Amino acid sequence: MIPNSKLDPRTKLAMVMSLSSMGILMNDIGIMLGIFCITIIILKLLKVSLLKILIKLKRILYMVVVLVIIQSIFVKGGNPILELGSLTVISDLGLQKSAAFLLRIGIVIASASILTTASYRDIVQGLVQWKMPYEIAFMVSVAIRFLPTFMEEFRDASVALQLRGVDFEKIPFRKKLTVYSYLFFPVVSNAILKAQELSIAMEARAFRAYPFRTSYLVLKMKPLDYIITTVSFITAVTGITWYYI
Repeated sequence: MIPNSKLDPRTKLAMVMSLSSMGILMNDIGIMLGIFCITIIILKLLKVSLLKILIKLKRILYMVVVLVIIQSIFVKGGNPILELGSLTVISDLGLQKSAAFLLRIGIVIASASILTTASYRDIVQGLVQWKMPYEIAFMVSVAIRFLPTFMEEFRDASVALQLRGVDFEKIPFRKKLTVYSYLFFPVVSNAILKAQELSIAMEARAFRAYPFRTSYLVLKMKPLDYIITTVSFITAVTGITWYYI
């Protein structure tokens, strides 16, 4: 097992950047499957719960089905698998592109899960020590913290509708889109209100009152961090260059 508690957050950021970059820039299904397997192995070594990642991927399976149909209809080429008259509903090319989409999303979600093993304060400090402006690093940390809050509010709103007798599984697809639009606007409105409250609290505490900031926390990379970071960047650059050249 990798000594997770001893790894510098910058090392984890380097792994996330390398894996996600290769997953986004490469389109070969075999290569993407290999990257996804490597990501899963890294998560296993870092003792990250793989069940949560599978649950997240399960939630987007319906998007993959819709994507298969859309690409099979509008993308020319490929052998038809399911036809409706003269219209190709599912083709092998559509299945390939949808599999690539699923693998790409899986790589991004799985690699981002590496950051869950580090505290957001350590991530901010790591970005600052990478010479990133503190304001941008702080915005990144706030975005990371706002996503679970946003999802929780959306979940609470959907549960409230279910308690009022709305069954999402039985209503037609068009009405389901309408219901989700009704949920989306209040959730976004609450998120904006919370962002305004956060900005007021930051101004009350004199955020950016001075041009420079000092930090009690200072991160120090160890030999293992340098090795993992170097291997991650070299692997990403070499793999992407080999793929395109």
